[in-house]
Amino acid sequence: MDIDIPAVKAEVETVFAEYEDALVSNDVATLDRLFFDAPTTIRFGGGENLYGYGEIAAFRSARNDGNLARRLERTVITTYGTAYATASTLFYRDTAPGKVGRQMQTWIKTDAGWQVAAAHVSVISET
Repeated sequence: MDIDIPAVKAEVETVFAEYEDALVSNDVATLDRLFFDAPTTIRFGGGENLYGYGEIAAFRSARNDGNLARRLERTVITTYGTAYATASTLFYRDTAPGKVGRQMQTWIKTDAGWQVAAAHVSVISET
């Protein structure tokens, strides 16, 4: 298996950036499009366990859209072959001093393009 094929990695980096822009601007339509529409799609968040695309979409549409700005550090995107990738990053919010967020995503290439099939978001103490 080829790891980090340059063209494939560039595709995932682009869609990851699109996801991040949509997240901080609360662009729900784009966030919904970037998650795989299947009952097997899972998102574990800071305070929720969401099973299936429907639960994830419902969470997104009800989420408070205030104070979503954040900065990313140590983002690592790795592709495996041409249709599977992982994205891991740390994030910091000015509204949460002393805390570090962690985000991991599994991306798959579908007929609709690159989409998240699994995600985990958590926040811990920085120390």
